[in-house]
Amino acid sequence: MAKRSHNEVKESLKELTRIFQPKDPRKFVKQYIRKYRIMGGYEDELTMLVENEMGRLRSSVS
Repeated sequence: MAKRSHNEVKESLKELTRIFQPKDPRKFVKQYIRKYRIMGGYEDELTMLVENEMGRLRSSVS
């Protein structure tokens, strides 16, 4: 994946995480990958991104 499109995917996923606040990050990422036809091999990286974003959201609420 090109560097620019990779950053766009990450930013898009962060935005969707803030909006939907998923309970299961892995399932959320799998649905995202399937829906937007993201190339394989990025699932773990994107799952960690969602988990980190959810941690930030929880800490900012507290």
